[in-house]
Amino acid sequence: MRSEYERRGGWSWITQVISGLLLIVLVGLHMIAQHFIVEGGLRTYQDVLAYVSDPVIFTLEILFLVVVTYHALLGVRSVLFDLGLSEAQERRVTQILVVIGLLTIGYGVWLSLYLIGQA
Repeated sequence: MRSEYERRGGWSWITQVISGLLLIVLVGLHMIAQHFIVEGGLRTYQDVLAYVSDPVIFTLEILFLVVVTYHALLGVRSVLFDLGLSEAQERRVTQILVVIGLLTIGYGVWLSLYLIGQA
């Protein structure tokens, strides 16, 4: 039996805040790297592919994808849980959102690797 704190999503809320703070950092790094240190303010498509093919940048961009996906789906989960679902329905929603998240991240990683391979 879950405690009331767990039932109301206490740990979910804490990880939502942490992922939100991490998003602020990653968005800042992304904006600086993609727009502010580039001459003219924009990269061409080929420049982006060359830039993202750097292993450190690739890792940061994938981390950005993972954190955005996690943060967004945890928000959707919270909204759905506010509808007053049963514990069984909450588990099912969580399972579905985990699958959606894994598919989203998997597709993002695959697409990134595919595009880098085309460069």
